[in-house]
Amino acid sequence: MSAVATETLIAEPTVAANVESTDEVKKVKKPKPNNKKLRQEAAAKKATEGGTDGDDQTEPATNGVPAQQAGQPKKKPNNKGGKKSGQTDPPTIPISKLFPNGNYPEGEIVEHPTPKDLPDDRTARDRFTSEEKRALDRMNTDIYQELRQAAEAHRQTRQYMQRYIKPGMTMIQICEELENTARRLIGENGLDAGLAFPTGCSLNHCAAHYTPNAGDTTVLQYDDVCKIDFGTHIKGRIIDCAFTLTFNNKYDKLLQAVKEATNTGIKEAGIDVRLCDIGAAIQEVMESYELELDGKTYPIKAIRNLNGHSISPYRIHAGKTVPIVKGGESTRMEEDEFYAIETFGSTGRGLVHDDMDCSHYMKNFEVPFVPLRLQSSKQLLGTINKHFGTLAFCKRWLDRAGATKYQMALKDLCDKGIVEAYPPLCDIKGCYTAQYEHTIMLRPTCKEIVSRGDDY
Repeated sequence: MSAVATETLIAEPTVAANVESTDEVKKVKKPKPNNKKLRQEAAAKKATEGGTDGDDQTEPATNGVPAQQAGQPKKKPNNKGGKKSGQTDPPTIPISKLFPNGNYPEGEIVEHPTPKDLPDDRTARDRFTSEEKRALDRMNTDIYQELRQAAEAHRQTRQYMQRYIKPGMTMIQICEELENTARRLIGENGLDAGLAFPTGCSLNHCAAHYTPNAGDTTVLQYDDVCKIDFGTHIKGRIIDCAFTLTFNNKYDKLLQAVKEATNTGIKEAGIDVRLCDIGAAIQEVMESYELELDGKTYPIKAIRNLNGHSISPYRIHAGKTVPIVKGGESTRMEEDEFYAIETFGSTGRGLVHDDMDCSHYMKNFEVPFVPLRLQSSKQLLGTINKHFGTLAFCKRWLDRAGATKYQMALKDLCDKGIVEAYPPLCDIKGCYTAQYEHTIMLRPTCKEIVSRGDDY
């Protein structure tokens, strides 16, 4: 029964009991409904959700006023670690539709550090307020927005996958769900928008470059250490970002060491900074940790032959490498460069080698024209140029593009140096490896960790 109906029933008997004549009836006025009070009572009743009986229907939520009217803040939905405003769960709406004005969320903005070997620190400080640098920044707005769009697609995809991935799933199932989600969010459109390289899901002693080929039946186990490494791009502007997933907390120190080392590398990176200084700082932090497993203590080592790298349009490795151990090159970072800062930690030797079946391939960015005799090689190269260009791909993606019986043609392209193979990179069997990675922009005014999110 509604509050309005209750009010009428209470008022009528009162009039009948107190009025003895027609004149008296005229003198007695029926009380007007108190609409404000009725709304308050209705809101209070709704707040109780049927938790009170009929006698308590008008009980106030907060001193006679519903909670919202009493000045208490309205609760906001908990978006931490997943669903974004306006996005579905699982995410299906392209990022371009969530931000129709073309202004995408910025990453973490910090000032450039002062290079350790340069005594004058004014340059780093003045960049943030320099009108000249701010004008240069504005000239690159379109580039920044493209990269931020790719970063937002990466963030929403990975945060969904962190909730989705569970032990017992096959690696193919995990990769296909991730790639399908990322394709929807990035708004895949040929070489203008899509995935920048295959989903890496390397397990345990395998540190990088493993993705399942067709027919791979590998299943994710509870005790596995899985590195999820995937990329998105808009017009060749690549986001390269990775994290490590575990279900058993006995690996927490390993993950903490690598995450802290990556954040150290990000902190040290900046315009005019020497690459060797970044590597030394990363190694110092990484190797200050150790991991105890089954009663045995393992020092955590930086994998010395894996590095971060510069990124340019449609080119994931653009020439400069960011070491994760001391003793690297003294080359400096420069203004308007883009870098993937990634670190790998291991309980093994801290050195990886090629192992297992190859799945990752990429066309050589600088390869000259090479004549091909085999028709199958020409057809496969045409497929690669159309769908991937100089971006990395895997055999599953060739299958998806409609290529068939391409093994001999792929080998021929690799033998001629047109395409390069990137086999899985592994440390010694029985050890565990972890990885964390972010993409940064060295803007004229500041450093933007464009792929930074609430998760890491």
